[in-house]
Amino acid sequence: MANITCIVCPMGCPLVVTKLDEGYKVEGNTCKRGEKYGVEELTNPKRVITTTVRLDKSYLNLLPVKTNDSIPKGMIFEIMEELDRVKVSAPISVGDVIVENILGTGVNIVSAKTVEVFNG
Repeated sequence: MANITCIVCPMGCPLVVTKLDEGYKVEGNTCKRGEKYGVEELTNPKRVITTTVRLDKSYLNLLPVKTNDSIPKGMIFEIMEELDRVKVSAPISVGDVIVENILGTGVNIVSAKTVEVFNG
């Protein structure tokens, strides 16, 4: 049995997840997404990463980026180390793929901001 706070939406439902012989029982959720989250959090926890990468030819030095899907929680630090080596140049649009299939996860790192070339 595990007590988990659901983070799928702002409600923050307190979940109690119990492993049964035939699967899992989730209690405390107010929606189906909470049930799915509770089981996933015990069996294969995942997270979305939001961070920055270095940026050239812009008034900004850093570009906000994020994963376009959840990645295994255990890979967060490894992915962050990989992103520390990334440097991109403007112009960049929201949604542009910055790193494709990061570390073989099938998940892309995408831009979270549109940035034009700085001509100043």
